[in-house]
Amino acid sequence: MNKRRRTLLAGLLTSLITPAGLWGLGNTSSLAVESGSGSLDNLNSLLEPIWKKAKLPCLAGLALVDGEVKGAGAVGVRKKGDSTPVTIHDKFHIGSCTKSMTATLVATFVEDGKLGWDTTVGDIITSEKVHEDFRKVTLEQLLSHTGGFPTDLPLEVLFWSRTAGKSVAELREYMAMSVLKEAPAYPPGEGWKYSNSGFVVAGYMLEILTGESWETLMRKRVFDPLGMDSAGFGAPATPPDQVDQPWGHLDSPVNPGPLADNPPALGPAGTVHCSLFDLAKFVRMHVLKETGPVLKEKATFEKLHTAVSQDPEYAMGWLVPERKWAHGPVLHHAGSNTMFFAVIWASEARKFAAITATNVGPGVGAKPCDEAVGALIGKYLP
Repeated sequence: MNKRRRTLLAGLLTSLITPAGLWGLGNTSSLAVESGSGSLDNLNSLLEPIWKKAKLPCLAGLALVDGEVKGAGAVGVRKKGDSTPVTIHDKFHIGSCTKSMTATLVATFVEDGKLGWDTTVGDIITSEKVHEDFRKVTLEQLLSHTGGFPTDLPLEVLFWSRTAGKSVAELREYMAMSVLKEAPAYPPGEGWKYSNSGFVVAGYMLEILTGESWETLMRKRVFDPLGMDSAGFGAPATPPDQVDQPWGHLDSPVNPGPLADNPPALGPAGTVHCSLFDLAKFVRMHVLKETGPVLKEKATFEKLHTAVSQDPEYAMGWLVPERKWAHGPVLHHAGSNTMFFAVIWASEARKFAAITATNVGPGVGAKPCDEAVGALIGKYLP
């Protein structure tokens, strides 16, 4: 097996969806760009030196100021070895930034009275195969990484999760039950361990409750109400080889298709892609605690943004550490499927958010994305 193939398989089997907060920021000339919503600051000159220094395929960034998109930029190409330029409206895979979307989706059912934050695994998943110690794990624990789930899924589960001929529903059920049948990695509610499994289980619970897939529910209850028309699941570009959107990269471009993303069963933990403009619609709603077609009560935002764990300060789908530049806590997450990297830093107090993304994994992409966030903070929050 050649080196590139080994690298690709290793990345997919470990199914890295980057934990938030590993690249935490401390205290850290505009041109007109026409977008769908009017003229914006062109951030290309701010992004270009960072992109060139890091030798990334591309780098994109967006700034939300006073609750509105103020600037955006995108430099580089969609695919190494191809001259097609990236655009400010291109789609990026956002990895674990999906987790805040899953938590928000669950919150819509809590507001509807169909679930409670104290609803347990055993309340919804009645199979006798569920380990006794997992039956009492609550939705709040599932969505805050305090439910006793291990960080890594067994390799055989990840292999089986790519079985041809099986529906995503079947694969997600298998993935959830493969974890739930075992004893917890630690006593639920008595620790914190970053885990994709808890979010997969939460998504599976929604599927049992409604009879609809997590993907369908996400579109109906989050994407469509917010007008996130670019949002979808899996690799952004069209298979087998179109360069109509950015390609992910390992040591070389990864052809869009089944091996260009995490197994679809991992969806609730991190398979969403979208444009930065559409991601900003979701982030804006949280920054402003904006009630409307998705969430109806400001108290729901407070719940989603309040830390359940203190070490680290993790709420539900969001890391919420304090930052001086933010004048208080931030909403933060980073995400990767090993072939893309995206990061969100948002301040409710200052109605500000910086979002950056690249089409290469965190080993190469995390530092320049954080540098770009720092540059956006420096530009708009001097």
